[in-house]
Amino acid sequence: MRTLERLLAATASGTPEPRFDADAIRRETVRMAVRDGTLLATDVYLPPTTPAPAVALRTPYGRDQLGECLLVLARRGYVVVAQDCRGTGDSEPDHWDFMVHEREDSVDLVDWITRQDWYSGFVGALGGSYAGWMQWCMALHPAMSALAPEVAGFGVGRPGRGPNSYLFVNSYSRSVGKGADQLALGYEETERRMRAETLAGGWFNEPMDAPFSAPLLDRYPQLRTLPADAAQEWLWERYRTADPAGRASLVTTALGGDRVTYQDLGRWSGLFPHRVGDGYLFPRAVDGELYASLRTPALNITGWYDWGLDYTLATWERLTRLAPQPVRSRSRLLITPAAHNQPGYHEGRDDHPELDRVYRTAQILDLLDHWYTAVREDRLDDWPAVVYYLMGANEWRSAPAWPPPEAAVRELYLGAGGVLTTRPPGSPSAPDRYTYDPADPTPTVGGSLVSSVYLPGSVDVAQVQARPDVLTYTTEPLERDLDVAGPLRLVLYASSSAVDTDFSARLSDVFPDGRAIQLQSATLRTRFRDPGGAVALLEPGRVYRLDVDLWATANRFRAGHRIRLDVTSSDFPRFDRNTNRGGEPGPPVRADQAVYHDPARPSRLVLSVLPGGE
Repeated sequence: MRTLERLLAATASGTPEPRFDADAIRRETVRMAVRDGTLLATDVYLPPTTPAPAVALRTPYGRDQLGECLLVLARRGYVVVAQDCRGTGDSEPDHWDFMVHEREDSVDLVDWITRQDWYSGFVGALGGSYAGWMQWCMALHPAMSALAPEVAGFGVGRPGRGPNSYLFVNSYSRSVGKGADQLALGYEETERRMRAETLAGGWFNEPMDAPFSAPLLDRYPQLRTLPADAAQEWLWERYRTADPAGRASLVTTALGGDRVTYQDLGRWSGLFPHRVGDGYLFPRAVDGELYASLRTPALNITGWYDWGLDYTLATWERLTRLAPQPVRSRSRLLITPAAHNQPGYHEGRDDHPELDRVYRTAQILDLLDHWYTAVREDRLDDWPAVVYYLMGANEWRSAPAWPPPEAAVRELYLGAGGVLTTRPPGSPSAPDRYTYDPADPTPTVGGSLVSSVYLPGSVDVAQVQARPDVLTYTTEPLERDLDVAGPLRLVLYASSSAVDTDFSARLSDVFPDGRAIQLQSATLRTRFRDPGGAVALLEPGRVYRLDVDLWATANRFRAGHRIRLDVTSSDFPRFDRNTNRGGEPGPPVRADQAVYHDPARPSRLVLSVLPGGE
């Protein structure tokens, strides 16, 4: 078994002996000044022997959170640098502007490291989620040597193009960083205490053409004279070319409040062109310029049930297409069976201890150590380009690329009577119909969540699929095992009585005992049905082709199992619920939905199937 697969197959065995005792590690706390003079609390773990390779962590979750892990790395001979992000922990100021300053602050940290007498010429990075984004920020410094971003992306994002990750955002915004409205609780406890508030809210009814705020127009009066599209372009250019303080000031002027919050991201679509993506963190003129600037390889780590799986996969696609050749050839992708901070795939956990792991920093220190060493010593040939976990079979697979080059497209067509078949529809059939009521949304069950209240991952969704507002389409029992590995997409022909609504789709593996184990799900907000084009309402009753991106999966559907797709119009509170009003004031309204599956409108699920399947 090759290096990366061997490391992943091991759980706690084979841990390298530390070079130094814990008492030999000296920990220093400094107040590092960034370019605008703000002081950021920074811990440095120094082994007895320096210069030495350095590893850096920037986090809003407290620089002590991974203290034991950082000490382990220092005992193995690394200089470890851990920093509280601006406006969090012990760093200045007394409020947190979400992400806006991080690009420059991260580059300043790397610059500071290169000026220290213990600097050896190697700077690696570690950390996941927000800290993973900080790694990508650090990558913009030419001295960076190796990245290992866990569940994070680079130059990709969702703001303004779909339903808001309501469950996570609502609690996260109140539990991380400094601010007058913050709760002095961790995320998990905040989510539990806010559950009633969360379930009572989450109503989406943003105006289609929200006017700029009066304070913004007073600040930039030229916006009054420009057409709407040109005004958004002008404002984006202003934001893109400003320094971090200017960017934060522009956003707070436009949206109100005294700081930039995570919750604000859902409102950015009214300010800037919809292609902005994660421009709040990586403002840029040309999309590909970020990747062209990279000089360091990255071990990209995500999980099949991670809420940011799409971020990592989109990053990998762009990295392997746009980055310089040395970066492309030396970067790697690892897709585990995990969720964001919890195990994800639960079937077979008694016999497969790898399913109990979350593959975050504390559990992958050996892997990180080997990665940094392989990069330093230029010994990456033994690392497969891609390693992914094949659920259902419960085994690790490697591939030279993602998706696996040998995977072939397979289309399964929705049909009358709830069938899902390889045969295209051959005769007319009536559409399937249901009514979506925002006051009684289809509830979240499993899937790609960050939650301590709702179990993420491969949860049985059969009970939810029995609701009258859920349509199900199921294959016959499979005669042979079928391995699916790669992108998932639903081509859905649908109509609605509403001018704006959502369509949610979910893929599940139906076991012989009737359980429907969720594999992947996604929701399309119809006003954003054109991924790169204009935002537009629906014409009630008109049939539209809707392309629903279901991200990706890798699963063995065993013989005797069935493949099921279900279609509904909500996944609440994972996502906010559409009121169906298209931005017009008033209470939520019901929407009568129809799904079509005739020869002229062949709704179909598009899979990636590995050779050997039936």
